[in-house]
Amino acid sequence: MNKDHVIIREKTIIKTSIVGIIANILLAGFKASVGLLANSIAIVLDAVNNLSDVLSSLVTIIGAKLANKAPDKKHPLGHGRIEYISSMIVAGIIFYAGLVALIESVKKIIHPQEPAYTTVTLSIIAVAVLVKIILSRYVTKQGKKVNSGALTASGKDAFFDAILSASVLACAIFYLLSNISLEAYMGVIISFVIIKAGVKMMGETLHDILGQRADSKMSQKIKQILQEEPEIRGVYDLMINNYGPNKNYASLHVELPDAMCVEEVDRLTRKIEEKVYHKTGVILTGVGVYSYNTKGGLAAEIRNHIQQIVLAHDWALQLHGFYADLQEKKLRFDVVLSFDIDKEKALQILLDEVKQAYPDYKIQITPDVDISD
Repeated sequence: MNKDHVIIREKTIIKTSIVGIIANILLAGFKASVGLLANSIAIVLDAVNNLSDVLSSLVTIIGAKLANKAPDKKHPLGHGRIEYISSMIVAGIIFYAGLVALIESVKKIIHPQEPAYTTVTLSIIAVAVLVKIILSRYVTKQGKKVNSGALTASGKDAFFDAILSASVLACAIFYLLSNISLEAYMGVIISFVIIKAGVKMMGETLHDILGQRADSKMSQKIKQILQEEPEIRGVYDLMINNYGPNKNYASLHVELPDAMCVEEVDRLTRKIEEKVYHKTGVILTGVGVYSYNTKGGLAAEIRNHIQQIVLAHDWALQLHGFYADLQEKKLRFDVVLSFDIDKEKALQILLDEVKQAYPDYKIQITPDVDISD
């Protein structure tokens, strides 16, 4: 992502968050006034929830500003992951708001109070529902546009607020028709919905912080770009490290002919680094090399045989990086192992089987982790 895109992204996040702050402050003021006049715990809690949204938007703005700080000596890859922390804080605020709403709703079930709804009350709640739906769609759209987890979380929260307000409105209408108040019970139900949303957002953000398996589409795209080069027979061990939204660094191995010289390999790696960056935005920080035999058919025969031996096990997912030194009687290759088997146990099984088939050769097997598709 170039500097202009970073600036545009930050401005979009800040602008969207400010719109959310203004809308939620106005809604909170109206709802708090109406809730106190109508003696409605549901409306008051709805107002408190809007204030929590104001806090969420402030956290999002601060997170965006800090995430775009220039790299420094302590953080040479930038501060982009701060956005994930801000997303976690927003999720925590949502969870807390749901918990508070649950406690207050239960209190009202134990100690009920009769609400006093008016036409003005119902009208304000109806307008609040409409405003929240519009705000939710706007914030979510902007969040997806700039790949901001915090904005997307805020958009979801706004949608739940709309549901909350609509439920309050439905309870108010039901009370006017039947003189039965259900708002405290509805508050309990909605509280659980909000709490569940907060927990889900925390889980999604935690995956980003811990590091997830590389996106399958991105992995396949990078491999496709590299395999357009005639010298590259295979692409393996692709690892993509994320340092914030749209800040991805990757390393991988390519399989090249054993006849290529260092100058040719250097020229090729510089070329593919540039291609991958311009087409995906991913920066290749390391390109390792596997060599494959280009002379004689015996090496190919051995490779095919060993591949059959290895892939006969369902926990051996792939064999690559194979090279046979026929003069020195050495065989080396990598095997991608499933997470379902102990690595040491798997290596010993493969080593025994290959050694039995080729007792005169020195065998070197390197285990690889199933990190990308």
